[in-house]
Amino acid sequence: MTSRAFHGIQDSMQETRKRDHIELTNKAQTGRPEVDSRFYYEPMQSAHPNSQTDISTTFLGKKISAPFWISSMTGGVGEARHINQNLARVCREFSLGMGLGSCRTLLDGDQYFADFNLRPILGPDLPLFANLGIAQVEKLVHSNNANKIFDMVNRLDADGLIVHVNPLQEWFQPEGDKFEFSPIVTIAKLCNANANRQYKIIVKEVGQGMGPKSLKALLELPIDAIELASFGGTNFSKLELLRSQGTSVVEIEALSRVGHTSIEMISMLNNLLKANPKYMEKQIIISGGIENFLDGFYLQELLSFSSIIGQAKNFLNRAENYSDLIKFTEAQIEGLKMARAFLTVKPRPNSSATPEVQ
Repeated sequence: MTSRAFHGIQDSMQETRKRDHIELTNKAQTGRPEVDSRFYYEPMQSAHPNSQTDISTTFLGKKISAPFWISSMTGGVGEARHINQNLARVCREFSLGMGLGSCRTLLDGDQYFADFNLRPILGPDLPLFANLGIAQVEKLVHSNNANKIFDMVNRLDADGLIVHVNPLQEWFQPEGDKFEFSPIVTIAKLCNANANRQYKIIVKEVGQGMGPKSLKALLELPIDAIELASFGGTNFSKLELLRSQGTSVVEIEALSRVGHTSIEMISMLNNLLKANPKYMEKQIIISGGIENFLDGFYLQELLSFSSIIGQAKNFLNRAENYSDLIKFTEAQIEGLKMARAFLTVKPRPNSSATPEVQ
């Protein structure tokens, strides 16, 4: 290409860009209420990140290229296999970790095993976790059959187990299970059965978070991580209300609105860590109402624990179309790089103190 032709193309591109700027100026106006007041924007402090910018981290002993986690979602229904396989493919492409949806169906047989068999897609080096509800864990560990849990984890070649604790969801669910023991007692027995520490254990709620006494009790156990699954994202109590029929729903729905946001839980965790620095051994998955990388960046900066950012709905909404899933995941990673380069978190105004935990 001649120099004159090259400069002609440049001039044409510049002309198009300037025309766009003129035509879009009115649409690009922002009002003061739109500013994201959580951050200081520091445009002088960094070069643009590039493909060599490293935001990798280690989660439960395995390296991931960015601190993102695809939180537990689905399994055991017809479309789950395609969804889960696409999610595993995007984890492999970007070197991320994921948690499976409830693997309850695998306790009694392998009819749906292919829905969950994602290790061959992920490869051996990325974190993959099986998932069971506390009701199933309770039934097995209190009957001395915890080996069925670990056999399932082993068949999936998973790194460990996520236990989801959901008393309100089970209560709202017409066919829900009722607990005979407190979840902390059941999880302690599971840890005893896993005394050789062969498998990692993560504990989470399912969309309403948990308070300081529950967090402290978990931090005292030999588990490896806590997922916040806080109030503000998918609320499975509300989901069960939407499934329910009958006139009793209105009278009981108030309980679906209790819970704790990520900010609140982070404050609790930081206070607990100040009281007992040994809790730093645990890792945290920040999830529940995470709309994008900027929410995740903000919350990670506030939390004193080692953490990664979990999302479920945002990945699930794009999981049918792999091209959309790729674009979304790439945008989250590149956006986080930009946030780390040019933003710092403003100090939070003093909020009401987290209750002391005895």
